[in-house]
Amino acid sequence: MDPKLFFDQNRRTFFDDRDAAAEYVRTNCREELDTVLRTADLAAENKFVFQLRWDMEQTHVPEVFDGPIDWLRQPGNDPEFIYAFNRMRFWPCLGQAYAVTGDEKYAKAFAEQLVHWVDTVRRDDPACAPAWRSIEAGIRMENWCKAMRYFEGSPYITEAVMDKFIWSLTDHAEYIMEVWNTFNLMSNWGVLANHGLYVAGCHLPVSERTAQYRATALKRLERNRRIQVYPDGVHWEQSPMYHNEVMRCYLDVVLLARRRGEELPQGMEEAVHAMARTALAWQKPGGGEPMMGDSDDIDQRDLVTLAAAIFQDGALKSAGYPRLDLDSAWELGAGEAGRYEAMPAQAPAQTDFALTDSGNYVFRSGWGPEDAWVRFHCGLLGAGHGHSDQLHFDLSAFGEDVLTDSGRYTYVFGPDRREFKDVSGHNTVAVEGVPLYDCKDSWECGHLSRAVNRVFYSGGRYGYAEGGHLGWYEQGVFVNRRLIFLKPDVMIAVDEFYAGGPHTYRQFFHWGETGTLAAQEGGFVWEGRSCTARLRLLSSVPVATELKTGRVARHYNHAAEGPVLETAVQGEGFASVLTVIALDRTGEPEPLCVEKLPVTSNFKGIQFEDREIEALRIRKGERSWVVVVSHMEYASPTDTFNAGGCCGFGGVEVFDEAAGEEIGTVLAR
Repeated sequence: MDPKLFFDQNRRTFFDDRDAAAEYVRTNCREELDTVLRTADLAAENKFVFQLRWDMEQTHVPEVFDGPIDWLRQPGNDPEFIYAFNRMRFWPCLGQAYAVTGDEKYAKAFAEQLVHWVDTVRRDDPACAPAWRSIEAGIRMENWCKAMRYFEGSPYITEAVMDKFIWSLTDHAEYIMEVWNTFNLMSNWGVLANHGLYVAGCHLPVSERTAQYRATALKRLERNRRIQVYPDGVHWEQSPMYHNEVMRCYLDVVLLARRRGEELPQGMEEAVHAMARTALAWQKPGGGEPMMGDSDDIDQRDLVTLAAAIFQDGALKSAGYPRLDLDSAWELGAGEAGRYEAMPAQAPAQTDFALTDSGNYVFRSGWGPEDAWVRFHCGLLGAGHGHSDQLHFDLSAFGEDVLTDSGRYTYVFGPDRREFKDVSGHNTVAVEGVPLYDCKDSWECGHLSRAVNRVFYSGGRYGYAEGGHLGWYEQGVFVNRRLIFLKPDVMIAVDEFYAGGPHTYRQFFHWGETGTLAAQEGGFVWEGRSCTARLRLLSSVPVATELKTGRVARHYNHAAEGPVLETAVQGEGFASVLTVIALDRTGEPEPLCVEKLPVTSNFKGIQFEDREIEALRIRKGERSWVVVVSHMEYASPTDTFNAGGCCGFGGVEVFDEAAGEEIGTVLAR
């Protein structure tokens, strides 16, 4: 095929002006561009390392080929290298480097690698099967098409090279047309594969068959969307990283369809917009996605920026970048940069979000980069990418992770995979030594637990979330956790264990690896670079504590040591532990006092047992609260409680003593 004909036919699928976009990224995206150029320079020398922002399985040492490239080479015991290698994310980097510099070495490398891959990695060769999973085929179709866009006018994109490109792209499309089953209906693989099919259908020469590619892809993507994306906008696999990858595919489909004037299935754009709003809801103050399930610590603001531009959404822009980042500029074109920059950013009025279909709850003290942020999970596992994180919560403040998820680290089944997926790798609770889930391999789990008793409250001063699950009902134990956020800087976790006999319970607190943890002041103090957190444990049953060293994996194949606090709780019948965490800027701690208060019945004149109702007085600086939590129904026949002079009738009630409140705020009945 004549390369000029290819580029002319695909003009409407491209950004508006390659040279203008190149100038924009040279001027406004220098740091990102340097990363792209480093990646392209290595790839041009047949050296490959996967360290781009959305490389899902990153590597840290370049793989070097002194002779012909072996596209099926597997360094070590992890096949993820083969998968990442054969996605060719480095080819768009070659294209972007060519567009910015005009250096033909990038076009030469692209053309030679393309021809070599097509000639040596054949779909009909069983030895090439690791490179021909449907997910890689779909990602390749996108990366190949987007890479080719940049090389218009290069003498290395000959008719022979274009013929190889068109032939293999068609082969990929025909392959994906044959792949459709219930696995692809439910898995992100189905989205990534059929997104690639749609991209190929947009770029291949116009024909009845390429129209079928697009129609089939949209039909499947709509089915994927309807079954995989909850009404709250969360992708069902319970991993923000895969949620974002799926969302990115749909954003690309929306953009291409608009450019082509092609109608999308009814409701698809609205659902994609909802996915972007979900990303906004759980975004950490620094712009990162939560490390929930199989997720890395990735700055997601590029995707939020892209969604903000596509949907002209000022709330999304408030969580994105003030101007288009490098990838968004290449996707949208320089002509959209001014329009985006002129769009007003407007932070949402709400700070707290209940994503109830998926069981995710987020609280903030505000939308600033140093405000406190809390995420609580009580929902479905989410299939293979989910972890044993029922009742887990994250906490950050002053721009630093205080309590963190441990991450994912690896997909290779063994001790490492088990460690990061296990209940002990999360800020939650356990019963005896019984696993919450039975991890049969890297992906399949048995003995799943049902989330129950979910409650949410959001107000100007307080936030509240509650949830329990049935993971240990066979052991005769029901576990329930209540989180109370006294904004902006005090968190209370109330762990409740309902049982009929003696049991040992454990709590796990994984602290940010940027700080140190020590026993101090009758509790524990974690001191980070910008935040200091003080923890106090209060319970009427014995609680033993132990400081340990755990691991935090913010990126695939890389882990750092971090402090862990583990408790052992001895209880017979009902048991509870109240954990208070106070946050301060490092070096500026306010005086803190936490005390247990007796709770009496105003009607009967008796003192309630701890198994019925408990209360705390918390003083921090000039502020003071009384917090009352009932574990069981206590008011009979007509009763109210009294705790430290505070009278009320709530299941969870907070009194602002500093404000002289006589009537508290009821967070839960």
